Amino acid sequence: MRWPILCIAGIMVIVLYCTFTFTSLALFPKPCNPINNWLSDLGNSSYNPNGAVFFNIGCVLTGLMLFPFYAGIRRWYTKEYWRKHLLLVTQVAGFSSAFALVMIGVFSEDYPTQHLFWSQVFFVLNLAVLILANTSLITHPNFIRPIGYYGYAVAAINLTLILISTTPLIEWLTVFTALGYAGLLTYNTFKLA
Repeated sequence: MRWPILCIAGIMVIVLYCTFTFTSLALFPKPCNPINNWLSDLGNSSYNPNGAVFFNIGCVLTGLMLFPFYAGIRRWYTKEYWRKHLLLVTQVAGFSSAFALVMIGVFSEDYPTQHLFWSQVFFVLNLAVLILANTSLITHPNFIRPIGYYGYAVAAINLTLILISTTPLIEWLTVFTALGYAGLLTYNTFKLA
């Protein structure tokens, strides 16, 4: 059986991000946790001289893998005009968020102004993708509805991060619950195939 590109890319997104992030975390010289540290602290060469490169490369590779992931959303197109076009807008927002994630890796916390800009762009676009994808798929006959409800919950967490960006824990929750959503969408796409 041939796997859809979204499934292969979805698995790789999760594997790459987790592998590089947890490698960087293991090399962090002092205790690092979601209460006191932003995820991007892992990519700061002053805080994490031995592990920063892993986090930053992980962001670039994960961002690159998001391009085929979002391209694979095409599999969910239907003849319904509104759904197809809403999914197309989802893909454009997804490609833009993927590019922003690559730029987060290129401009680590060592470049604070650029890093802050690309981080904000990424989280706003991630929120847009979650809302658009769920809105277009929730009524699709082959979409598993609880995945959509989970996606809206992830969007609410992401919105909280955008509105109240003073707590690192919300950033960690946003990123890892979004990875969970990517995994669930990967599973549902595999079932669709």
